[in-house]
Amino acid sequence: MKKTIGRRERITFPEWDLKNVIAKIDTGAFTSSIHCTYCEEKEEEGKSTLYFKVLDPSHKKFKDKLLQTQNFTQKKVRNSFGQEELRYKVTTKVLMFGEEIEAEFTLTDRSKMKNPILLGRKLLRGRFLVDVQGIYLSKKSKK
Repeated sequence: MKKTIGRRERITFPEWDLKNVIAKIDTGAFTSSIHCTYCEEKEEEGKSTLYFKVLDPSHKKFKDKLLQTQNFTQKKVRNSFGQEELRYKVTTKVLMFGEEIEAEFTLTDRSKMKNPILLGRKLLRGRFLVDVQGIYLSKKSKK
C-alpha cells in the first residue's frame, strides 16, 4: 500500500550522516537532486572517484564532510530554467517512514533555490501518494 507524503518531508541520509533534512516533493522532476557545494572527479589507481560536499555551510544540517563514491554517472538534466546541463548522479540510501530506499540524486548548485533537496518521481513512483496540503506526514504517521 502506498504511503501518503506531504509537499515537504524530513528524510535521513544514513550513509552521509544527515538526519531529518527537509526535502521538497517535486512531481515535475524525474530524478531527485541535492545541493552540492563542491564536486570533483579524480582518477586514483585506474578508478574514477567522485568527491563531493552536500548542502551549504549556511544550512543548519550542513556537515563539512567530504563524501566520496565510485558509484556515480553523469546525466543530462533540463533544469528549472529549461537549460540542459550535465550533472553527476550518485546513489545512496534514504530513510522515509522508517523504510530504507535506494535513491539516485543529481548533484547541482541549488544555492539560489529555496529548497536544497528535491525528491523526484523516480523515488516516489510506486511508493507514495502526494498530499499537496500536507507537510511532514512521515513524522505524523509514527505517532
